[in-house]
Amino acid sequence: MTPAADPATTRLETRVPFPDQRRELILTTLRTEGRADATAIALELGVTNETVRKDLVALEQLGLIKRVHGGAIPVGRLTYEPPVASRTAFTEEKTRIAAAALRHLPADGSVLIDAGSTTARFADLFPRDRSMRVYTNTLSIAMTLMDSPLLTVYTLGGRVRPVTSAEVDDWAARALSDINVDVAFLGASAVSLDRGLTTPDAAEAAVKRLMCASARRRILLADHSKFGRVSNWKHAGLADIDLVLTDDGIEPQMLESLRSAGVEVETV
Repeated sequence: MTPAADPATTRLETRVPFPDQRRELILTTLRTEGRADATAIALELGVTNETVRKDLVALEQLGLIKRVHGGAIPVGRLTYEPPVASRTAFTEEKTRIAAAALRHLPADGSVLIDAGSTTARFADLFPRDRSMRVYTNTLSIAMTLMDSPLLTVYTLGGRVRPVTSAEVDDWAARALSDINVDVAFLGASAVSLDRGLTTPDAAEAAVKRLMCASARRRILLADHSKFGRVSNWKHAGLADIDLVLTDDGIEPQMLESLRSAGVEVETV
């Protein structure tokens, strides 16, 4: 008779199944502890030591860590930004957040959609039965929306960052200086009480700041994994955001702290 699977082991094996998630956990461990022990990480994730070794090799090739006997230590830069297309974690949560964001669309007028995996899901669900102007700095989001005859879709122009498909630099900045929108639906790589909204890339941070400035109302779409983290470049403070949409996996203490700080938060 085959023994029953250990529920704890099953949770470990399914909690972080994708390489980008495993590698992000390694980098988080380095940030908080200053060293990542390969055996401990393999046990925590329910994967083999060889799997962790391959993750460490990949991170070292990107210049993000230095491998040492038994694990890894940090190098100067600990920011890892996986391509948007590979961000498959928390898909269900992102879909719930995107669906909730639809309730905050204006009846007509204009919206701005930022780059990101949750905002991309929001674009997938975007209604096609109303007339609206949609601005985005993301080529893939524009392609998603352009099939609707009632939507007028604008891209900002500029250099395209392959990792996010986001348009950045001067052209995007000039476009944002000339537009005003009713609602901006924004993303962030990390959200903390002290540092606000941050992202790994300086050029994207600059565009995100201008997005906030061009919108009458600013809504952040971020799953629970983004909170309590800090990335390289700050692009907004919590006071700059009118509403945070997240999922019910957010830590209760973080939720309470956000609301105590005066941030309106809606969980789904």
